[in-house]
Amino acid sequence: MKVLLPASLRSSAKRNSITINFSVLETLLRECRSLEQFSQLHSHMIVSGFINDIYAASRLLKFSTSTHIVGVDYSRSILNQIENPSGFIWNTMMRAYVGNNSPQETIFLYKAMLKENYAPDIYTFPIVVQACSLRFSVEEGGQIHNHALRMGFDSDVYVQNTLINMYAVCRRLTDARQIFSSGRVLDSVSWNSILAGYVQAGDVEEAMKIYCTMPEPNIITSNSMIVLFGRSGRVGDACRVFNEMIHKDFVSWSAMISCYEQNEMFRDALTIFTHMNVEGVDMDEIVMISVLSACSHLLVIKEGNIVHGLIIRLGFESYVNLQNALIHMYASYGDITAAQKIFGKSRHLDEVSWNSMITGYLKCGLLEDAKGLFDAMPKKDVVSWSAMISGYAQLDRFSETLALFHEMLLTETKPDEITLVSVITACTHLFALEQGKWMHAYIRKNCVKINVILGTTLVDMYMKCGCVENALEVFKGMEEKGVSTWNATIVGLAMNGFVKESLEVFSDMKKCGVEPNDITFVGVLGACRHVGLVNEGLQHFDSMKHIYNIEPNVKHYGCMVDLLGRAGLLREAEELIGRMPMKPDVATWGALLGACKKFGDSEMGVRVGRRLIELEPQHDGFHVLLANIYASKGRWDDATEIWGMMKQNRIKKTPGCSMIEVEGVVHEFTAGDRTHPLTEDIDNMLIEIAQRLKMAGYEPRIDEVAFDIEKEEKETNLNRHSERLAIAFGLISTSPPMPIRILKNLRICIDCHTAAKFISRTFGREIVVRDRHRFHYFKDGLCSCADYW
Repeated sequence: MKVLLPASLRSSAKRNSITINFSVLETLLRECRSLEQFSQLHSHMIVSGFINDIYAASRLLKFSTSTHIVGVDYSRSILNQIENPSGFIWNTMMRAYVGNNSPQETIFLYKAMLKENYAPDIYTFPIVVQACSLRFSVEEGGQIHNHALRMGFDSDVYVQNTLINMYAVCRRLTDARQIFSSGRVLDSVSWNSILAGYVQAGDVEEAMKIYCTMPEPNIITSNSMIVLFGRSGRVGDACRVFNEMIHKDFVSWSAMISCYEQNEMFRDALTIFTHMNVEGVDMDEIVMISVLSACSHLLVIKEGNIVHGLIIRLGFESYVNLQNALIHMYASYGDITAAQKIFGKSRHLDEVSWNSMITGYLKCGLLEDAKGLFDAMPKKDVVSWSAMISGYAQLDRFSETLALFHEMLLTETKPDEITLVSVITACTHLFALEQGKWMHAYIRKNCVKINVILGTTLVDMYMKCGCVENALEVFKGMEEKGVSTWNATIVGLAMNGFVKESLEVFSDMKKCGVEPNDITFVGVLGACRHVGLVNEGLQHFDSMKHIYNIEPNVKHYGCMVDLLGRAGLLREAEELIGRMPMKPDVATWGALLGACKKFGDSEMGVRVGRRLIELEPQHDGFHVLLANIYASKGRWDDATEIWGMMKQNRIKKTPGCSMIEVEGVVHEFTAGDRTHPLTEDIDNMLIEIAQRLKMAGYEPRIDEVAFDIEKEEKETNLNRHSERLAIAFGLISTSPPMPIRILKNLRICIDCHTAAKFISRTFGREIVVRDRHRFHYFKDGLCSCADYW
């Protein structure tokens, strides 16, 4: 056997043997440069019998476990060849497994050691307990603890410290505290370990008690407290600890910057970063990422450019995490060119890089660029899909939102909460109830936890699709409800005509100790206006300021003007506008104009209408309302003048548009539409509807629409309003008892409202129409709004 010994020792080598003493062994180990050399030395020790010397064997194993040229499995084979290994040898091998991140092997070896009747020593227990910590195995750790107790090693400070750390890591802080409190000798590691346990658990109060009783708090413990206070939102306490520190290291400054950034105190984060730079403290990429985040939130272009320059000077520009943060920062500024430049120059792109760039495009409204980049991604994760799906939803591309979501499911990528919220929101806007129900079923099937945001979105979807029972089921089943959840329920019930129930939920909200906000009162006042509860509305309006310290805003005043106007109290409504502490918006004046039209007050209507046209000269609805007021009083010249103004100023009336979902597909109709594939069948159904309605005594209200749909009237007639087309399609595409559910973008006109009541009776079908203001449930010739809308 050829032994690859150093040249100085080769002359004394003999075939299959060489005389090696301890001095020679140490020399040979020091000069080992390869696994082949080590293997030859190992083999020679076996042949010569030198492996049976405990000291020699321990030196060989110590070397093998501490060098990168020998694997841990090879080291274990050495242990297996030693006849009577010492405690040092067992400990060396167990420590090697811990260092190799193989804690399970450490436990196996410890059990083998006990099985062969070798007694662990005081150095064994810290190693094995550390292995239990790495495995988060408190049961095994407890058994090791009992072994240490029986052998009397539990009072050793090193054993105590590893036990404290093990119990703390496994979230058994009561056990960790008991060992800490019973320790006769505590060193800095003991204090740091117990404090780290409470910091990791987020227990601020206990951590403070430990910190305040420490003999000498060091930099490590102070830094830990800054981190804990930052995570807990106790910025003032973090500042106090930071300012009281005599010596600060890089981690101290970094923790303080992160504390400010986490708590959205971005200006303070930049300030302390400046001080850190002045003090000459070294920077790292984590600090830079926090600072770039602060610049992004503050939209401070100058400071962001300075930080970017500093990153380049420090040589960090190639760090992918910093590149991603820079892409996000420039996209937040709207400087998509700068973001593209960084993305294009990057040599090391990860998924975050692509996602950051896609998000940047979407933030700047560049949907097609985002989609192009998304399609080119080598690998898409849930963040990529979620960003694109949310982008479509935020840009009102709801059909594409649903299509992309179904494409995502084909890749077996599981959607996150953001994705689900975006898709359900799209279902809401499309009035796609069946797809919304499918989404809810998907959530239940996949055991997705319905939190406040997701639950509120489901409640809103069901309410806006007219499924009050389903909405209330979700609402009642939610473990945690936010103010937004209560608001969605209050507004939804009122919109669906359940005003009494809406106000009852408001009462329950207060009983549950949930403080209403300004949005809550928009819903409550809206409920009152749907049925004309003037006195109750006034009481709620007054309670805002006097009971809840909420200053009414323009929306609340608009609700009250609408409430008074719908009740025919036009003078009171106009007086309330005059008392508004802010400038009335066009919606408030518009509510009064609508009331003037409803109650035939042409004098006030003309005055308000003229003012509105001056305030909003391009608003089609105000021109139409004023023209109709003139027409209703026979003032055709004035009506023609208004209509002429619209033509002259190229003001186009918003076309009526109605949507209906059938078998998961949303069909859209515009007034006078003839583009649907089933147009011929729809026409035949419209003829049948007209015949049946005429026999039932229905008379078209031509006077109400003389100017309202002037363009439609030239092309067709009342029979081809968008909701009529949707109803006709619903009659030929669905069967009883399924309701015909329709979403219209405008307020349903008087004639269509009357026709829908007749259709519900003559065809025996329930018709649900959600217009711009509320739901109308038509059944047996009646409407849920009681003609009050």
